[in-house]
Formats: sequence, C-alpha cells, structure tokens
Amino acid sequence: MKTVAFFFDFSSPFAYLASTQIEALAARKGAKVSYRPFLLGALFKTIGTPNVPLFAMPEPKRRHAMADLLRWAAHWGVPFNFASRFPMNTVKPLRMVLEVPDEQRATLVNALYRAYWVLDRDISADEVLTDVASAAGFDGPRLLASTADERVKLRLKEATEEAERLGLCGAPSFLVDDLLFWGQDRLLFVEKALDGWRPKEQA
Repeated sequence: MKTVAFFFDFSSPFAYLASTQIEALAARKGAKVSYRPFLLGALFKTIGTPNVPLFAMPEPKRRHAMADLLRWAAHWGVPFNFASRFPMNTVKPLRMVLEVPDEQRATLVNALYRAYWVLDRDISADEVLTDVASAAGFDGPRLLASTADERVKLRLKEATEEAERLGLCGAPSFLVDDLLFWGQDRLLFVEKALDGWRPKEQA
C-alpha cells in the first residue's frame, strides 16, 4: 500500500488544517497515512529559523498569513479559531502520540488538534491532555504518565533529528517515496505524487 508520511507539530495552525484533509486524500488514492510527530521549535533552532515565524514577519505579511488561515478553513469547510495561547508547549502531546500505534494515531491527533485549534484548550495542561485522550477512547492517565518516560523523551528527540535529516523546514510536511512537500497548500502535489507523478527535475 502507498504511504504518505505526515510530519506535524500541534503548534502549527497550518498543520492543523492539513490534518483535516490528509486522511480523505490518502483514502482517495488507496494510501495510508503515517503520522510523524516532531518538535517544530527544536527543528527551527537547528536550521536557524525564528522560533515563531509568524511573530518574525513584517506586519503586512503577518496579516496576510492570518487571513490565509481563515481562507483555507473556509475553503475546506472546517472549524478554526486562532488559539489564545500561542505559541503552545506541545512536548507532552507529541510524546503521547508516539506512545500510540501508528494505525491508531489519527484519532488522538485529530482530538488534540481540535482541542487546541477549535476549542482553544490548553494542551500543555495535564488535566486537559488526560481528558482529551480519554474522551478519544485511549487510556489518558497512562499516556500522560508515559510523557515522563526517558524512552519516550528519546523517541521524540530522535523523531525531530530525523525530520532535520530528511530536510524538513516546517510543518506540515509530507513525504511520498523520496518527494518532500511543505505546507498545507501543497496537498495537491501530495495527491499527484501518490498517483505516481514526479516533478520534471526529479523524473
């Protein structure tokens, strides 16, 4: 079965928007989604990007980016509210996702994204994380406890290092075979790649 790797961090509103589309896109192409959490802030630090690129933009560009978020949400017909707590510390929710089998991750990922980018909940808070995971059908207390496990901490560190090795510069990013795409506005290319398309420079 074809696979699209979806690299994400809950801190990115653009990655949230992508998360609302990626499963349906993969289903249309008979593919599966591999959910690949990584720590976006750590990647930014390593590659020399401002920790919160939105805040580093000049005001006209920042206004456009914010308008773009709302336009994409409206285009796809999905709920979106810019979080009142931004940026968000997402270390714990990312570690929780790593403790869930890949085939079950979509449920937890979608629940956590909805909690943050729709319901404006604090997904750095232990009680919120436990509640969201439990409501999604997981053992919330166990997943929360796992975030303090050194083994799980190492897995997130290694996942972030892998993202750097693969050449990621932000989230969301998508990998189909050896083709890497960045941005929720590149989902068209992801879909084409799952059909076997290759850009001319990589033919």
